[in-house]
Amino acid sequence: MRFRTLTLAAASGAALLAAGVLPAHASGPTPSAPTSAQEGSVSAADLLAKVTSCSQISSGKYRTDDETSATVPVCGKNGAVFWKADMDVDCDGQRTTNCNEDRDPWYQDDTAFHQSDGKPLKAESLPYVVVPSSSSIWNYSGAGIKGGGVVAVIYNNKVEYAVVGDTGPTKIIGEASYATAKALGIDPDPATGGADSGVTYILFKNSKVSPIESHSAAVSLGDQLAKQFLQNN
Repeated sequence: MRFRTLTLAAASGAALLAAGVLPAHASGPTPSAPTSAQEGSVSAADLLAKVTSCSQISSGKYRTDDETSATVPVCGKNGAVFWKADMDVDCDGQRTTNCNEDRDPWYQDDTAFHQSDGKPLKAESLPYVVVPSSSSIWNYSGAGIKGGGVVAVIYNNKVEYAVVGDTGPTKIIGEASYATAKALGIDPDPATGGADSGVTYILFKNSKVSPIESHSAAVSLGDQLAKQFLQNN
């Protein structure tokens, strides 16, 4: 979880698919972070073409950072929800070389959702997305979004598949793990990195990667869900 008093932006200026579960043989863990994206066979352009307009499902809008006004709605589509925001870098979870108290002034040693062995997630190597904690604005679980759910994160014409891995402040949106940022070519430094705008997050409803820490499973399931998303919207 992340409760910041200073923001990164300021510091830097249906069936298997409906159930969303992959068979066990497709869910071996990936030991290291992805080094680049485009992942899967669905292009960024094709996904973005389906999210050009917003049917707002949140009761209000979110801020991207503490200082900004609330301008970001959560939007609904068939089989998914999405938002367009910035990307702050989340380094919470297991301590690693680049994610620890020394590198991240907001570091916390836990994540809302845990690996299959019960340990927190590892932000440096696992692409995950942070969702706002449930509030009067929006309740993610009520919308079919759960820990381990698949997210297509799109930036600069690249697609990276991630999982829902952590929760954040109730009024702020737009945050993902170190590994997500790095794979998309965004500066992953938790103190000074991130992207000020231009990031689209498409969260597939009722999906779940098992085990949550398997990035290869997220990519395989994400690609299936992305294709279904294009067909249904």
